[in-house]
Amino acid sequence: MTIADVALRAGVSTATAGRVLGGYGYTSKENKEKVRLSAKALGYRPNALARSLITGKTKTIGVVAGDIQSPFYASILRGIADVARAQGFGVLLTNSDELLERELEAVQLLLEKQIDGLIIAPCDTSGSRHLHAAAASGCPIVQIDRRVSGLPADSVTLDNRGAASESVAQLLKAGHRRIGIVAELERWEFGDIETFIDRVIEGSIDPASLFPSWQRLFGYLEAHRAAAICIDRSLIVRVGTYSVTAARSATMELLSRANRPTALFTADGLMSAVAMDAITSLNLQIPGDLSLICFDDLDWMSFLKPGITAIAQPLTEMGEAAARLILARIGGEDGEEQHQVLKHRLALRGSVSVPQDEMV
Repeated sequence: MTIADVALRAGVSTATAGRVLGGYGYTSKENKEKVRLSAKALGYRPNALARSLITGKTKTIGVVAGDIQSPFYASILRGIADVARAQGFGVLLTNSDELLERELEAVQLLLEKQIDGLIIAPCDTSGSRHLHAAAASGCPIVQIDRRVSGLPADSVTLDNRGAASESVAQLLKAGHRRIGIVAELERWEFGDIETFIDRVIEGSIDPASLFPSWQRLFGYLEAHRAAAICIDRSLIVRVGTYSVTAARSATMELLSRANRPTALFTADGLMSAVAMDAITSLNLQIPGDLSLICFDDLDWMSFLKPGITAIAQPLTEMGEAAARLILARIGGEDGEEQHQVLKHRLALRGSVSVPQDEMV
């Protein structure tokens, strides 16, 4: 069925039917009703491509996720999709696998599809020339989970630094002084762990554009400094890649030491799952042998006995907030960049106790 067929049945001009079905221009209430009834009777479906040529809008939002298999992104995407659908927008989803070359391909593909706006979890927080170019071309962008330094775009992130600091403070309050941290810590352009720690101590790092795992290490360090506890750098494990194999090897080495930590803080869901595997393999008991706090509150953490204390991120809310921001920009809202920082919730369960040497 075409617009001409709808117009003929409704007894109006093709131009009038086009205005009604395209949602633009003025048409009398009577003719609008005739066209709508005619379209419904004929089973007419509008041509989105043709409509976009007239309006300049495709009613689609492009999303680049780091890993669409991850529960982290699944919850965020649900929030985006719910808000977008309520406003009549569709979502085109792509995946970067946290690889810059794939992100470049994904962004190029979405721009070629004439998306109205882009929501992205950027792989590169220091450069990202392709995102600067997209923003300069007029494409609205909202960043999720992390921010690119200097990119003129809105963002929705979590207070990673504060969440990590609060969690480590819980362990310190329980009496732990040897607290290990296992984190990805893949990207930091200025050097190694030693340099990072030194710069945090001297106050020369702006954490806003750090990758989340580095922000969480920042919070770990801050909690120790706030409690006047010396930082044992040997307890900081940098996996260096988002890999199960690498994370397991690093965690096993940390927990197999003669003077192993009495508590462990894991910086994301993958590190948490790997840590549980290592703990089980070494026959360590939680919390008797090892206290544990994990970043990301995954379903299995509440099923275990004892349950695992974890940082719960408001992921669906993050997606909803990102969708509202991008829709506002698509709708023509101007003004300063908005950087929304959401709060976490610490789900307290049974995985933290005083260290054994304090119980004797």
